[in-house]
Amino acid sequence: MKLKKLISAVILSAISIMAVSGCSANQNEQSGGSVESAHEQSYAADEQNENNEEIASDNEKMNIVMLKGPTAIGAASLMEKSDNGNAVGNYNFTIETSPDTVVGRIVSGEADAAAVPSNVAAALYNKTEGGVQVVAINTLGTLYLIENGNSINSADDLSNKTIYSSGQGAVPEYVLNYIISSSGAENVDVKFMSSHDELAAAVASGQVDNALLPEPYVDVALSKNNDLRIALDIAQCWDQYTGLSFNGVPNSLPMGCLVVRREYSQSIDYVNTNTSKAAEYVVSYGIIEDREIAESAIPKCNISYVDGDNMKDIMDKFIDVMFSSNPKSIGGKLPEEDFYYSIQ
Repeated sequence: MKLKKLISAVILSAISIMAVSGCSANQNEQSGGSVESAHEQSYAADEQNENNEEIASDNEKMNIVMLKGPTAIGAASLMEKSDNGNAVGNYNFTIETSPDTVVGRIVSGEADAAAVPSNVAAALYNKTEGGVQVVAINTLGTLYLIENGNSINSADDLSNKTIYSSGQGAVPEYVLNYIISSSGAENVDVKFMSSHDELAAAVASGQVDNALLPEPYVDVALSKNNDLRIALDIAQCWDQYTGLSFNGVPNSLPMGCLVVRREYSQSIDYVNTNTSKAAEYVVSYGIIEDREIAESAIPKCNISYVDGDNMKDIMDKFIDVMFSSNPKSIGGKLPEEDFYYSIQ
């Protein structure tokens, strides 16, 4: 079965499941692609049953590769259901630690779908010459500036500060540069460390006063030093300077996205409403090693499901910023309109 048919089958499956379970208005607004009438729900259910029968007859597994960290957290419940035979569809999940490995699996055809950083999705689109489409944003802002002190309370306060960051040549660097430039902060000295682990240890030990880190490394550092505080939620700064705002969407900084699949939305809902149990799954699948850190970090990871027009608006702004900062970060050129998958 071709990948596009598999995508359609799972999307229709998710629509019918949401219709039966009665998702909240907030969830429908957030997805941007809700079913608008009972007739459409019935039609989706019929289509889902037909597609499920075809999937079952083919007995074809869909290989999904996840990047270790927040981009994989939302799939924890779906992985658990899959392992216990309770998921709609047939999946084989792989957790990888390197974006390059994820890209390689998609390009080679080993993986049918992936949860990846948003700029990597654009790079994949260019690398495969349009052979990959983004279905939904699955992770919003996960970046936070933590401080050993109380001198930073807005982006304006970054002037004359030294900020240590990980992720040089990647999203953290480009987003931080955008925030600094947009705020008008002056004489900001940004220094980079080689890894999130190294920076988390440095700020926790007091070697560094100000650090830009993603979750769950923020909670790792906070758990080791009670004097540290979250000074800035970078996603809030992003919203402030981009001017983007969407009803039902926590923020507009797309850190990770799904290259396929819509059934994932139910897994995200479970993770956000059952953080304690989800933390167990997250640890059991090796996404985060420490259960307490996982449970604390999940709410700040902004695990989400945003598709439709909202997804496109959020992704377009993000990709423009990445392209302006470094065209290579998205594969050298802006993706075409067919980068965004539509069931229609």
